[in-house]
Amino acid sequence: MNNPILAIDIGSTKICAIIGEIKDGQMEIAGHGISKSQGIKKGAISNIELASTSIKTAVDDAKRMAGINPTSATISISGAYVKTLKSSGVVNIPNEDISINEINRVMQTALYNANIPNEFEILHVLPYKFKIDEQDFIEDPNGMNASRMEVDTHIIITGKSNLGNLKKAVHAAGIEISKVVLSGYASSLTVVSKNDKERGVAVIDLGGQTSNLVVHVGNAIQYNDFLSVGSNHITNDLSIALHTPLDVAEELKISKATLLQTEGGEVRLSIIGDDTNLNLVSLDIVQNIVYSRMEETLVILANLLEKSGLKDQMGAGIILTGGMTLIEGTRELAQALIPNTPIRIGKPTNITNISEDLNSPEYSTVIGLLQYESGKHTEYELDGSKTMLHSKEYKPKNSLQDIASLENMTQTEKPKISVSTPSYKNEKESSVDLFRDLSQEPKKNQNNPIDNFMDWAKKIF
Repeated sequence: MNNPILAIDIGSTKICAIIGEIKDGQMEIAGHGISKSQGIKKGAISNIELASTSIKTAVDDAKRMAGINPTSATISISGAYVKTLKSSGVVNIPNEDISINEINRVMQTALYNANIPNEFEILHVLPYKFKIDEQDFIEDPNGMNASRMEVDTHIIITGKSNLGNLKKAVHAAGIEISKVVLSGYASSLTVVSKNDKERGVAVIDLGGQTSNLVVHVGNAIQYNDFLSVGSNHITNDLSIALHTPLDVAEELKISKATLLQTEGGEVRLSIIGDDTNLNLVSLDIVQNIVYSRMEETLVILANLLEKSGLKDQMGAGIILTGGMTLIEGTRELAQALIPNTPIRIGKPTNITNISEDLNSPEYSTVIGLLQYESGKHTEYELDGSKTMLHSKEYKPKNSLQDIASLENMTQTEKPKISVSTPSYKNEKESSVDLFRDLSQEPKKNQNNPIDNFMDWAKKIF
């Protein structure tokens, strides 16, 4: 059995936990659990005890369905409490051969050059453009020859207090945290194709209390933002305008809300504070309330896209995802408000054995968390622990050319190597043992000139 992956999307309206396994290169869903969100407002923890109870309920249901018990999880964090900044790094390549070590070095340099406030912690350091010597727009520098390498990065950070409270709530539910991923970034991983990334694409995740925006151009995300408006605001609008309880307004939204032209009709609704009488409401009024809130939300998000300065580079257009897109006519309204830009609804992809109820835009974030943990992250990004994530095979340097290049590196560039040195009785014995250590091979080749040289050196010393 493959190691199971537990992903937890900690949203403002619901907590969704999913356990997946990678089989034959494909992610399969083993179990899932969903609970109503408590102690969480606009993506931030407002009550640790209530939040941990909701998380534990969802995780326990997922474990029960899957029949397996993962102890660590990859979790989401809302874009409402993150900030972004840009930074770049430059390093020299002494041996003119770029390996994983050099890429890690330039990424760490970019992070070092970033002016990150003390009260913030790193979530992601995403490289969106590499440059070697005078050659720009390098997709993957690994294995290339160059004397100098540069990188431009998009850094996502969050407040230590917000992240600390989120971790406390998860730990209180008995779960260790493997990684923390921006929710909008996670959503993009499962709805964006390789072709979309190359052409440039924006992903708008319309959630319960917040809407997240990320713009992916080239190698990685270059812009992200959020709006404190989601589908819950439509529920509140319906409740206030129609004088009906919130639970009735939520059911009305799910069953009757539409942005398309209808034939009209009426619906009877409960009245706040009156358990005996019902209010007769026209569906045209319901439609107008929903339309007004959705139009306002999409217009603001369209302005954020303009603010990014990347709209002209979005050849693949806009992908709408999240639970709010389930309202009929969302894509059509967005297309009318943002003309000359292709717009489509995005659902989770590259997942097998997924149930019909999970194959929905509202579960894009939690499916994206599974994708992230399985290796679908941005190549060469630094995660919250400053570890570089990559899919390349590490090849240690052991050639004479590599050793020579190491000697030419400055003291600050040289990697720190921990060596355990044996104590020798005298200098002569030390020299003999040193050559013996260098000449150790699984099986000696008597015709190998290096072995012959080692034997000759032992006799001299």
